[in-house]
Amino acid sequence: MLGSAQVIAFVPATDLDRSADFYGAVLGLETAEISPFACVLTGSGTMIRVTRVDHLKPQPFTVLGWAVTDIGQTVTELTDRGVRFVRYPGMEQDRLGVWTTPGGDQVAWFTDPDGNVLSLTQFRS
Repeated sequence: MLGSAQVIAFVPATDLDRSADFYGAVLGLETAEISPFACVLTGSGTMIRVTRVDHLKPQPFTVLGWAVTDIGQTVTELTDRGVRFVRYPGMEQDRLGVWTTPGGDQVAWFTDPDGNVLSLTQFRS
């Protein structure tokens, strides 16, 4: 039923101007609208609504991620823009912070200004 409907992703944030800057200027998403309730961005045809909340307790798991074709290049470019990648104890991550799954996919994690965990994945071809 919803297989052909466009997906909208939601991310909570306490400061929409700060989020608009991060998701727009740093990550490169296109800002479509900023209202008192949400910052609406698009990336590769997907709408992301960064929704204003008064209080936020970031979750310890990924809430939003992107599939990329060259994770090393993407991590390097984002690092150059000030993004810090997360290292998790007990996970073997390379010098860029990339973890390779047992199946060969590669994943790197970072957080937005509110502490939401975001990820990049390069799927094994």
